[in-house]
Amino acid sequence: MKILVTNDDGIFSEGIKELADSLSSLGDVWVVAPDRERNAISHALTLHRPLRILNPSCKSYAVNGTPADCVNVGVNFILKGKPDLVVSGINKGENLGGDINYSGTVAAAVEGALMGIQSFAISLSAKRDFNFKPAAAFALKLARFITKKGLPAGSMLNVNVPDTGGKEINLYKITKQGKDTHDNTIEEKVDPRGVRYYWIGRKDERYEDDDVSDLKAISQKLVSITPLQIDRTHCSSFEELLQWDL
Repeated sequence: MKILVTNDDGIFSEGIKELADSLSSLGDVWVVAPDRERNAISHALTLHRPLRILNPSCKSYAVNGTPADCVNVGVNFILKGKPDLVVSGINKGENLGGDINYSGTVAAAVEGALMGIQSFAISLSAKRDFNFKPAAAFALKLARFITKKGLPAGSMLNVNVPDTGGKEINLYKITKQGKDTHDNTIEEKVDPRGVRYYWIGRKDERYEDDDVSDLKAISQKLVSITPLQIDRTHCSSFEELLQWDL
């Protein structure tokens, strides 16, 4: 079987190396990833400049584009056909709650699912001293299960692994996307040449105490597995909006 591995941390990230090494026992692994960090770029595609494959080596390719670009280039021009599985990660830091909307790691798996390929994203919930081995081992276990059982049509998985300090973890919870709140901050500063610039950040992060949320699972040191749907229709609003008379 063929497995396409990508990420948004870039081709040189230790997380993608650990992921590819782990999955190599399951099948033929091909790595196609951005040539540099592309964090928080979401599902962007590059349309106004050419994409290039840089420094190709044996089954490892850097692309000067986004994670979604990498999936497209990987499927259509490197593998020249659909792989059996797309796995995106292992991301340095969690992708939980509202951050799912901005994550390039998650978007790459969504792009795979849009192509009809079984896909999941995996992230390590740590701030420093990243030990990717437990997440890589869990990714292998999950990949084996998915290749046997499959995923529901029109879905992909967003997986987050707690920081275990390098210890193996098998305890998991099927979760929903949590609801988190925070205060956005945009600081205005002036560079040495006297030109203003702006830096986006956040503070006072909080989340709802929901027992089935991804945020709660990570706080309990459980692996969070969240099924995400590709169809974004807000079904509960559909019938109500049909009654509108504009």
